Amino acid sequence: MNCDLTHSVLHGYLDGELDAARAVEFERHLETCRECIAALESQEALRASLQRVGLYERAPASLREKVRRDLSASKVAVLPARRLPVRWLALAAAILLVALAGWKILPLLDRDNYEATMAAEIVDAHLRSLQPGHLTDVTSTDQHTVKPWFDGKLDFAPPVRDFADAGFPLIGGRIDAFHGRTVAALVYGRRKHIVNVFIWPTKEADSVPRSGGQLGYQWIDWRKGGMEMCAVSDVSPADLDALQHLISE
Repeated sequence: MNCDLTHSVLHGYLDGELDAARAVEFERHLETCRECIAALESQEALRASLQRVGLYERAPASLREKVRRDLSASKVAVLPARRLPVRWLALAAAILLVALAGWKILPLLDRDNYEATMAAEIVDAHLRSLQPGHLTDVTSTDQHTVKPWFDGKLDFAPPVRDFADAGFPLIGGRIDAFHGRTVAALVYGRRKHIVNVFIWPTKEADSVPRSGGQLGYQWIDWRKGGMEMCAVSDVSPADLDALQHLISE
């Protein structure tokens, strides 16, 4: 009997196209499915063989030279000499318009790319923390126990507070890695859900919260007092907003 995942998921896993949650789910499946394990090993062996063979050839020097000559000849014969000035003016105008558009659009694209990358990384970090034994390095509901635990482990002091009275009890904390830096991670509870709050120092000015969702998880990011903070969980956006207000008070 064939396993459906061999055809529907295996290639995406091999090519690194699955999100973190789906990859973890497939790895658990591999623990019990001999067919998927055999298929994965076969595909990995095939890929390694193709890489060793090196199926490509360099273009001969004569072909490259012929292409250069043909391109040079086509440039000379494109238009009569009397029409070149008009063509060049049109080209210059087009380049100017593209440059102006890029000047306005690129910052927006950079911001969108940054937020998309940050969202993906923050959700991955949250999912890693939910694996057995990864949630906390120090487990305590007492902020006076969790806060001193970070001393000497980071070059900054993260703000640690318990919000049990508001429905967000402190569970503990840990050291984590996010966006190429070492960060503090505070862990809060919300009913039966886990909320991770990642904290790191920043030189940028305070900012209003930015929020979004990915893979069924919500995140909210903001800067205040030289710290950037990002909370992520599968709770509702309203719950994350409430926690953000509590931390920012």
